[in-house]
Amino acid sequence: MAAGGLAGLLPAQTQLEYALLDADTPQEKENLVYQYLKKMDSRERDLTVPELGGDLQWLNTEGPISLHKDLCGKVVVLDFFTYCCINCLHLLPDLHALEHQYSDKDGLIIVGVHSAKFPNEKVLDNIKSAILRYNIVHPVVNDADATLWHELEVSCWPTLIILGPRGNMLFSLVGEGHREKLFLFTSITLKFYKERGQIKDNSIGIKLYRDSLPPSPLLFPGKVTVDNSGERLVIADTGHHRILVTQKNGQILHTIGVSGTQEDDILWIAMAGTHQVWALMLQGGRLPKGSDLKKGVCLRFAGSGNEENRNNAYPHKAGFAQPSGLSLASEEPWNCLFVADSESSTVRTISLKDGAVKHLVGGERDPLNLFAFGDVDGAGINAKLQHPLGVTWDKKRKLLYVADSYNHKIKVVDPKMKNCATLAGTGEASNVIGSNFTQSTFNEPGGLCVEENGRLMYVADTNNHQIKVLDLDTKILSMLPILNPEACDVPDNLPVQKDKITSLPKLPKSAPNVQLPSLSVAPGQTIQFLLKLTLPPDSKLNEEAPNSWFITAEENTWLLQGQCLSGEIKNVFCQTIIPFQLPRSCLSTEAILAVKACLYYCSKGSSACMMKGVSFSQPLQIASTNQDSLTQVELIHAFLTN
Repeated sequence: MAAGGLAGLLPAQTQLEYALLDADTPQEKENLVYQYLKKMDSRERDLTVPELGGDLQWLNTEGPISLHKDLCGKVVVLDFFTYCCINCLHLLPDLHALEHQYSDKDGLIIVGVHSAKFPNEKVLDNIKSAILRYNIVHPVVNDADATLWHELEVSCWPTLIILGPRGNMLFSLVGEGHREKLFLFTSITLKFYKERGQIKDNSIGIKLYRDSLPPSPLLFPGKVTVDNSGERLVIADTGHHRILVTQKNGQILHTIGVSGTQEDDILWIAMAGTHQVWALMLQGGRLPKGSDLKKGVCLRFAGSGNEENRNNAYPHKAGFAQPSGLSLASEEPWNCLFVADSESSTVRTISLKDGAVKHLVGGERDPLNLFAFGDVDGAGINAKLQHPLGVTWDKKRKLLYVADSYNHKIKVVDPKMKNCATLAGTGEASNVIGSNFTQSTFNEPGGLCVEENGRLMYVADTNNHQIKVLDLDTKILSMLPILNPEACDVPDNLPVQKDKITSLPKLPKSAPNVQLPSLSVAPGQTIQFLLKLTLPPDSKLNEEAPNSWFITAEENTWLLQGQCLSGEIKNVFCQTIIPFQLPRSCLSTEAILAVKACLYYCSKGSSACMMKGVSFSQPLQIASTNQDSLTQVELIHAFLTN
């Protein structure tokens, strides 16, 4: 058992810290650390870290790791972190650099000790997602009950503890910004114990969780917005370190590769790391109650920099706690910025008239209490959120939508009455597209936006690696398919190429033609065809064959301009989503669209492999007025015999 926890390190390390301040050269600093280690190593009794419980859950390893068996002979850096903490995330580049310089063969192991703040962060699957999202490649243990945290008397995130080869505590570093000391302490500790023959070069069984995952077109999308034209989406594909610009049917147009919201000539920026809201002047102008500012000036608008839930009539005296999402309501009577203040689990407002910061929903009155979270629909202070990361303003309905991220819900707030209620999601972290909003589920949604006309809401469902589409009029929820340009036959805004059409596969003559009821649509409207095919009993899809869907319109090729005309069918057990957006300018009031599918499957009882197909004929009645709504059409067919 550690005698006195971290407090036992304090006297000796404090003396070292003061001595390092007076040291002028790197050699002097190294000598001071070396002498400190000689003193610590000669103590009658080590400050020993207790064994990690055998029932704890481990990630990025082949199995549980014993601190005093598997890591005996290693210098170990324990990183006490929680994945919501921005300061913990700021520390990760230092740890990445350290493990790049020293491997387990050199005698160094970094172990992340995840000690959750929020209940949602105790869930193993959510920690898995965080490990992937932040590219953590060292072992991580889920200390869900904070057992080791309390044993060692850790008091804040992040805290680093450096252990010697006997599990003996040598150093602690609290907070971020200690890169130089981290490298100094670690390198001299390795040198000190190598000279004494106590460092082992054996490998630790590392098995990265990321290596077991299939590829995905999106990876932890954090934010999504609609551009001013209303025709394109811009997606922060966070896990792939890129920005995607797509059509509203999901077809990728461009790949580019802060959280902000723009009002005319000002870009408002949520500075989660410094707990502030800043303004970037895109043109010359002035901020509320401010002086004239030149184009390109970027400065603090609100927030003292202290991590607090403090409201104040003076914006620089107000306190935020990792503001992570902004939305602008420039019209009267609102004329404000809405702020998703994640660590205080609140939504706040900043007046664009005088800069006053006010509470809207969530949290509690004590500005220093950042633990007032929950999942409660209600008004004002009685409503409870859990680490909300996004907000978006619905100009049409005068409502605010909130990505209540750790409750896995989308909530709606009436800012006039301060009422907050669940709009979508059950509270379960999963991926269900139900028949209505409240039966559908999310997994830590991080961002959301509403079209200018208020019809569709797009949600970055971060841990499900998806963009979900919520039709606010019909209450229908669907998934936006992300279509790579190379998978599509027609590039954006180019006419249909005849050689592309002729290269599409031909169906067998026996393929049935399913006549669908006529569908009333409008220019610009998006149709989602939901293809569900069933194979005969005792048959399986030949995954090596080119199973595909494709779209034709023999008499109305103008319909196909800018469309993705084909795609793969990878799994018949799940429905395939086929997006299609009508042109803004239609050349006819009637048209017929054909959606076809070609499958290759084999009978389990023989070596025979069949090619089968089906065609769905969809008549369209096209109205004269534009419409941005989403319509879903089910395409269902069962292949009955082999």
